[in-house]
Amino acid sequence: MIVNHQYKFIFLKTRKTAGTSIEIALSQFCGPDDIITPITPIDEEKRQALGYPGPQNYQVDTRHYSAGDWMRRLFKGKHKQLTNHSTAAYVKSVLDPKVWDSYFKFSFERDPFDKAISSYYWRTKKLDPRPPIAEFLSTVPERRICNWDVYAIGDEVCVDFIGRYENLNNDLALVQEKLGLPGDITLEKTKAGHRKNRDHYSKVLDAESRQIIEKVCAREISALDYPWRDQ
Repeated sequence: MIVNHQYKFIFLKTRKTAGTSIEIALSQFCGPDDIITPITPIDEEKRQALGYPGPQNYQVDTRHYSAGDWMRRLFKGKHKQLTNHSTAAYVKSVLDPKVWDSYFKFSFERDPFDKAISSYYWRTKKLDPRPPIAEFLSTVPERRICNWDVYAIGDEVCVDFIGRYENLNNDLALVQEKLGLPGDITLEKTKAGHRKNRDHYSKVLDAESRQIIEKVCAREISALDYPWRDQ
């Protein structure tokens, strides 16, 4: 995730929506006082090769520490910090209220059925053989396939704009125009090449898998109009 003070935006990063590619691209507009959370070492190498700023300022100011946070820091050496996929509620709780309330907050989402398949291939890339997708979906933590808490607090969307993965370049261009970001935004490919089956999700997911996704992602399916569609 990124908090940029010059252009006054907060990018809340969701899973399996080209989030790392977007984050790398947005890093070029960041200065020394902006917040940039760490990404994987291989992706940090790509960001460094482009000459963009890397992870910085993501440790939370101690003003926002609870008693439990102080205990973890004093006895376990763990600092409270913002992370790659921090939830909206958490980000709001550790930022200056004026920043949260006045900055342009945006995120990206993807059709939950297609997103679940992408997550499956990413999370099982080292397994041979891969488990059945229904088995994977029934055991994986919900946050791996549901992005709701990244851009919503409770049952309400709290960001100003949710772009669509299916319309990625156009929606990113709208964000660029809104914020007045200079130059062209080129997205680097990250975490690609693990999904071999590109069939429509209706040909990949069985009834059990569909039911799991519809239950876990019910709020995003409803709020962003992502109903099941046969090809």
